[in-house]
Order: sequence, then C-alpha cells, then structure tokens
Amino acid sequence: MKNQILKKIYRAVVYLRLSDEDGDNRESDSISNQRILIHSFLKSHPEIQVVKECVDDGYTGTNFVEVR
Repeated sequence: MKNQILKKIYRAVVYLRLSDEDGDNRESDSISNQRILIHSFLKSHPEIQVVKECVDDGYTGTNFVEVR
C-alpha cells in the first residue's frame, strides 16, 4: 500500500460568457477566444475532467445554452 499513488480527478464545468463589447447574434469572438484559452489550459491539466460546457452568449445566467 505504501507504493500506491492516488490521483485526484476533478470534474469541472466550462462556463463561457459574452463580453459587454460583443453585441452581434453569432457566437462572439470573445466566446471563441475564451474556449481556446480554457481548453489550452486543460491540456496541461489532465486531472481536470470537463463534464459540461455552458455558453452565455446573449443569454442570462438562468437561460444559458448547454453545449455538452
């Protein structure tokens, strides 16, 4: 049992939110940039498992779009 190493796995929800500067109807560049940054970070942290992605692009926090 001494040699047994336990790895912790963390489950996370990715929440992408619209910037005030973006105002069009298509998915904003801000949302796309946030997604790139977050997924880039997650590549170097395999202990973090994404279980859901939510996008708040023109919605409120109570009616966001669930992506996965």
